[in-house]
Amino acid sequence: MAEHQVNYASGLPVVLTSVDKLVQWGRSNSLWALSYGLACCAIEMMAAGGSRYDFDRFGTIFRASPRHSEVMIIAGTLCKKHAEFTRRLYDQMPDPKWVISMGSCANTGGMFNTYST
Repeated sequence: MAEHQVNYASGLPVVLTSVDKLVQWGRSNSLWALSYGLACCAIEMMAAGGSRYDFDRFGTIFRASPRHSEVMIIAGTLCKKHAEFTRRLYDQMPDPKWVISMGSCANTGGMFNTYST
């Protein structure tokens, strides 16, 4: 990333680079997310990827395939019937991989916190 490194008398190193190289470095370390929307929180997640908020400009790109994703975002209630399928998607993701639960239903069960979920 840096072309030159200059040490001033204060002892703090200064890195000189261009803004384009800094942006390219940020994009190369960006996250590719697998959107796994199960409820109304998925609408908010899709809106974040739309033209108004445009996560693409920050390098966060939603992918449809788990083999191209590093982060799985679970938005909604994950019941027992979905658990096996979700585990299969998780196993198909390359390492390193992370999972984010988004919304009240994904975190606590929300209003669906019953014996069947």
